[in-house]
Amino acid sequence: MKKIVFLTGTRADFGKIKSLITILEAHPNFEPYVFVTGMHLLEEYGYTLIEVERCGFTNIHTFANHTHESTMDLTLAKTMEGFSAFVMEINPHMIVVHGDRVEALAGALVGSLNNVLVAHIEGGEISGTIDELIRHATSKMSHIHFVANKLAKARLIQMGEVPEAVFIIGSPDVDTMFSDKLPDLEEVRRYYEISFQDYGIAMFHPITTEIESIEKYISDFTKALVDSEKNFVVVYPNNDLGSSTIISVFNKLKENNRFRVIPSIRFEYFLVLLKNAKFIIGNSSAGIREAPYYGVPTINIGTRQENRALHGHIINSGYNYEEIISALNSKLEKVVPDKHSFGNGKSDVLFLESLLLPSLWSIKHQKQFVTL
Repeated sequence: MKKIVFLTGTRADFGKIKSLITILEAHPNFEPYVFVTGMHLLEEYGYTLIEVERCGFTNIHTFANHTHESTMDLTLAKTMEGFSAFVMEINPHMIVVHGDRVEALAGALVGSLNNVLVAHIEGGEISGTIDELIRHATSKMSHIHFVANKLAKARLIQMGEVPEAVFIIGSPDVDTMFSDKLPDLEEVRRYYEISFQDYGIAMFHPITTEIESIEKYISDFTKALVDSEKNFVVVYPNNDLGSSTIISVFNKLKENNRFRVIPSIRFEYFLVLLKNAKFIIGNSSAGIREAPYYGVPTINIGTRQENRALHGHIINSGYNYEEIISALNSKLEKVVPDKHSFGNGKSDVLFLESLLLPSLWSIKHQKQFVTL
């Protein structure tokens, strides 16, 4: 039986790997472990460890890695220290990390330096800010890649990765998006005490490479939301540098009955809210990745997602008030859902099939660089 460790640091990456953990839990060949750290253990962000525990996974380990929002480097170092001790304790056959957070980079570094196979989920993508550097660095420290589409695979091969080590499985969150076990909208509205019927979803994360402008960005953003006279479900940002500034402004919106401000939303519940939203606005990847699958219009603000694969119905706006309010006052209508760019909802099955291949376990720990 092979031990597979999944590392999760945020509500977002857990939504991406949940189906992969679940399918291994039910298979006799694998023993999955879940290493929970980062935002999951912060009360201010909803203490989402509870959401992980609700899944009933057999092996869950927690580690508090938080230092301070302005010290991502120290958070990286602390995560490596805690994760290294855990890896030494259980001696896994593979470490699975996702995306572009410092926790993922820490997991990949620990695995590579301890001669453990590292699998990276959704590498080979491009975006803006420091996230892109972390994502590519994580890919280079990983041995195996599970990517969303052919374009991501091509980018990894361009980066010198071995083609035989890159597997296209789609985006795993799509597995959950079209699950027949999602709650209904009224249940979600009751659970989160959302009183209005029509609403947009607003999410705004820090842009660490533009931190000197964050106060102006969030001020213009929230002023446009208020002046639009629309209803909004507002979700807290991630805990990167600048998050405290955003949260303090978001909390002022609680006084307005057209806003429901929530620290964190359970992934399945968020999907139901997104599916039924009139639109989503901000700089979250949810507007680029998940919203198109439901045909929900997106107003994408600023540079954080500027290099992502953008769909034709996505309205791109700058950070200033005039552009944002203009976008909010534009015609926002549901469009034909795009159900092809990031898989067909069977990522978990494709992931399992890949792990059952003897050739996968023969991939060399000593990485090769393929020159094109």
